[in-house]
Amino acid sequence: MNDFNSGFVNDSNMILATDFYQLTMGAAYYQYYLDNKTENENDIATFELFIRKFPRNRNYLIFAGLEQVLHFLQNAKFSERTIEFLRKKPVFKNIDSSFFDEYLPKFKFDVDVWAMKEGNFFFPNEPIVRIQGPIFHAQIAETYLLNVINFQTLVASKASRIKNVALNKVLLEFGTRRSHSPLAGVYAARASYIAGFNGTSNVIADLELAINSTGTMAHSFVQKFDDELESFNSYYKIYDKDSILLIDTYDTEIGAKKSCKFGNNIKGVRIDSGDLIEHAKRVREILDKNGCDKVIIVASSDLNEYKIKEMIDKNTPIDAFGVGTELATSRDDPTISGVYKIIEYNNIPKIKFSEEKITYPGKKQVYRIYDKNGMFKEDLLSLENELIPPNAEPLLIPVMKNGKILSKIPNINEIQNFYLDNIKKLPDFYKKLEKIVVPNVKVSKKLQQLTDTLKMNYINK
Repeated sequence: MNDFNSGFVNDSNMILATDFYQLTMGAAYYQYYLDNKTENENDIATFELFIRKFPRNRNYLIFAGLEQVLHFLQNAKFSERTIEFLRKKPVFKNIDSSFFDEYLPKFKFDVDVWAMKEGNFFFPNEPIVRIQGPIFHAQIAETYLLNVINFQTLVASKASRIKNVALNKVLLEFGTRRSHSPLAGVYAARASYIAGFNGTSNVIADLELAINSTGTMAHSFVQKFDDELESFNSYYKIYDKDSILLIDTYDTEIGAKKSCKFGNNIKGVRIDSGDLIEHAKRVREILDKNGCDKVIIVASSDLNEYKIKEMIDKNTPIDAFGVGTELATSRDDPTISGVYKIIEYNNIPKIKFSEEKITYPGKKQVYRIYDKNGMFKEDLLSLENELIPPNAEPLLIPVMKNGKILSKIPNINEIQNFYLDNIKKLPDFYKKLEKIVVPNVKVSKKLQQLTDTLKMNYINK
C-alpha cells in the first residue's frame, strides 16, 4: 500500500486551513497574557467581514457561504496531530509549553456571530458577517471565513447575473472540471444553486447538499462506437425517456436528424460547439418537422451571461443552458476584495485609515429601506446602538452565541427561495450587465462623526 498524503481539508485539520500569521499572532497573545498574568479570554475583539469594491461590471453582490462558516466555527479544533505539528515549528520556541499542553487541546470557538441571510443582495463596505469573542478566537477565524465567503459570494453573484438574463430557462452548473479544486467545484455548485440555478453536474453536491446532479454524455461515448446512431441506440436502450443525446460530435444537423428516430421518447439533445444560435434554430426545425416537438435543446460551450442574453434576445430556441468555466471561475473577474477587520476591542472602537483602505469603526448594523412599492430604496450603515429608522429592516441578525448555533440553519432550497423572492426587490437597473450604478448606501451621521473623531485623535497625537 502506498504511503501518501491527500492534502485534503477535513474536520480534523481544518483549524489549520489558515495563514500562518494567524497562529503566530495567537501564540503571541497567549504569551503576552501569561507574562502579564492576565486572562486572554477576557479580552474581547469584534471583527467585521465586508467587500471593499465590486468586481468588474457588477452593481450588486449576493452573499453566500454562511453555512460552511458556521460548520467551521462549531467544529474546528486542534487535534493531537495539529498540536504536535505546531509544537515542532522553530518559530514557537519562546512560547510556553502550556500553550500546547493545556490551551490548544481545550480550544473551541467561543464567539458570537451576526450575519446577513444567505442569498441577500448587498453592496461594498457593508458588513455581511460580524464576529465577537476572545481575540485569539476571533482572529484565527479570519482566513477560513474569507476563503469560503469570498469564493461563494463571487460565484453566486455571477450566477445571479446569468439568472437575470436567462429568466425561466433551465440553468445547469457544469464547472467542476474547470474549477480550481474539487472543493471549489462543490462550492460553485452550491453558490450557483442559491442564485437560482436548477442543478449541477457535480455529484458530491448532490450527495452532500441535495442539489440535483444531471448530465448527458461526452463526445467520447459517441466516438467509442463505429456509427453515431449506434451510440444513440445504446444510450437510449439504457436511459430511454431520460436520454439527452449529444448531437454535435460530427455534424450537428445530421446528428439531429438521427435523434429523430426516437421521436418524443427522449428528453432532449445537446449542442456543445459552433454557432449555437444558428445550430439551435436549424435543430429545432428538424425536430419539429419530424414530430419531436417535445424534445428539448440543451446548449453548452463556454457560455456566460453575455452570450445567453444574445441568444434570448434573438429568440434562440434553447431550453436549457449548461454553464461551466465562465461561472465556476467567474472568468471575467475571478477575484473579490473581501476583508476581515477589527472594529472594536474591549468596547473601544478601532479604525484603519491607510490610503484607500479606510474601515468604519465600531459595531455596525445595515438597515434596508424600501419604497412604497416594497422595492429597495437605500441601505443605511449605522452604529449598532443607533435608533432604528422607521420601516427599516436590520440585515445583520444573530446566528451564533458562544459558539453555538442559535436556530435551525435553512436548507439549500429555503436559501434559494429566499434569494428568488429577495432579488425581486432590487430594481432592474441594478441588474444591468454593465457597470452603471453607484449603490444607494448612506452612512449615518453618528458613524461618520465617530470615524472623523478617531482620525483626528490619531493626527493630533
